[in-house]
Amino acid sequence: MTPAWALECWLWEDDHNTAEFVDELLEGYRKHDIPVRTVILDSPWSHRYNDFRVDTLLYPNYKDWFAEKKEQGYRLVLWMTPNVNRYSKGLREPDSEEWYNQADSKGYLVKGKPTKWWKGEGGFIDYTDQKAMEWWRSMQQNVFDLGIDGWKLDGSATLFANNLWGIPFFYKKGSQGWMNTRTYMDLYYREEYLHGLTQNPEFVTLSRALDRWYHPEGFSPIEASPVNWVGDQKHEWRTAEMLNQEEERTDIALDGIEDFESAIKSILNSAKLGYNIIGSDIAGFSGSEIPARLYIRWAQFSTFCGLFLNGGHGERRLWLRSKQELDLIRKFSWLHTELVPYMYHYVVKAHSGGRRLQVPIGKGYQYMFGDYLLVAPIYEDRKNWEVDLPEGNWRYFFDDMDLLEGGQRLERDFPLKEFPVYVKEGAIIPMHISKSYSGIGEARDKGKLTLLCYPGSEYSAFTVYREQEESTKVELLPGSKSLKVNLSGKKTPHVLRIKLEGSPKVVNLDGASLASEEDFSYDLSRKQLVIRTEEYQVGEYLIEW
Repeated sequence: MTPAWALECWLWEDDHNTAEFVDELLEGYRKHDIPVRTVILDSPWSHRYNDFRVDTLLYPNYKDWFAEKKEQGYRLVLWMTPNVNRYSKGLREPDSEEWYNQADSKGYLVKGKPTKWWKGEGGFIDYTDQKAMEWWRSMQQNVFDLGIDGWKLDGSATLFANNLWGIPFFYKKGSQGWMNTRTYMDLYYREEYLHGLTQNPEFVTLSRALDRWYHPEGFSPIEASPVNWVGDQKHEWRTAEMLNQEEERTDIALDGIEDFESAIKSILNSAKLGYNIIGSDIAGFSGSEIPARLYIRWAQFSTFCGLFLNGGHGERRLWLRSKQELDLIRKFSWLHTELVPYMYHYVVKAHSGGRRLQVPIGKGYQYMFGDYLLVAPIYEDRKNWEVDLPEGNWRYFFDDMDLLEGGQRLERDFPLKEFPVYVKEGAIIPMHISKSYSGIGEARDKGKLTLLCYPGSEYSAFTVYREQEESTKVELLPGSKSLKVNLSGKKTPHVLRIKLEGSPKVVNLDGASLASEEDFSYDLSRKQLVIRTEEYQVGEYLIEW
């Protein structure tokens, strides 16, 4: 299964690619209290592409550097492809003809003429040949010994083909016979993931999901896809200027450029195929300047995706951008981190064939994020937006005072500090809160399980899964003038934040009364009952009003 750490925030950049700049980036994020768990080292990080020798000019004293990052709690993911190049673009020593010839002469490469790809020209490692794999794994061991946590598997396997008189022939011959492109792609993604797990039981691969028309089935096999991204988009979205242009110009711009809307579309189409933990490069991978409002809106959308991937080209040092970007992207980065227990529930469920995290609904790009959160992403440069509420009762997530009836279309302004997310009546949303940036909890909640509850008229339940420990089941049992909240399974310190229209008359835990303002409080301004519990015997709450 996808480990919980992979649901936290990822960070990378593709303009410097040095240990010095990664240190500057991470120190800035630490200083400005922006959460980062995973760091991607994209190409170039190695001496030659896929020789798995760390370039000591880019990463001097790399063994100590890798060890330091691990001690600081970061997860490290390295870029790779299945290519052995004779010539490489973007490296200090582009010529690797001798290396390529040695691998080819020993039969380590799939037969056929060298293939051109965006990092140069060369052959493909033969995953069906045992000696080729021994050679390949022996080189990889250099970085596995550094304690890496994953590969970013770039998609060059899609170019696995022979060129016959200018026409691609999607077959090449390996040690066990002819393979087509799909077969080779499956081998690449599966074998690298499975081998990684033998080195690290929490190993992940970050691979492409669906993002190109010529692979409508997706890049990587779903069962070998713990984390996926779609790309590569530009730092662009629909602006008022574009929308006011002639229709012909608008179509050219949007059809010819992979922009914010295309990322949303690819993520939701990937979810329809069965991929579960999906994201995109926040603000896009490439282009000129990153527009400030685009960066904010893309980060907000990514908050409600399984993968929060802040990286690519462009300035990612938020403290050098606007204060508004720094404050809001920090807020939503923490909100995403707080939602890890909620998201991990759907990792477990999807792994056993149940509900996935993102489920598109209706027309357009609306989707359910889990069972309880409706998201209607804003992908144009404007505040006014329409949201179609499904049947049921709903509350606006960022101002949940009013109960809204489903089956209606809402139109309203969403300021940059907010985003179109609605929570369904009956929701139970487990969170890990340690900061106050999101406005949901407080720093003193750190170490406790926060349970955000929206009781309705019917029974609802939610299971909080953990990787190495027993789960906790939470149940809401509403009555006409009462609410029972039952916790079973692993006993854990927790904070209940229950939406309640008025102050309660009675709050009991396991038959004993709790003291107002000591064990619980009622926030009239938020219509929220807050109960903090360190220890309990059974876990049965009775609330009456």
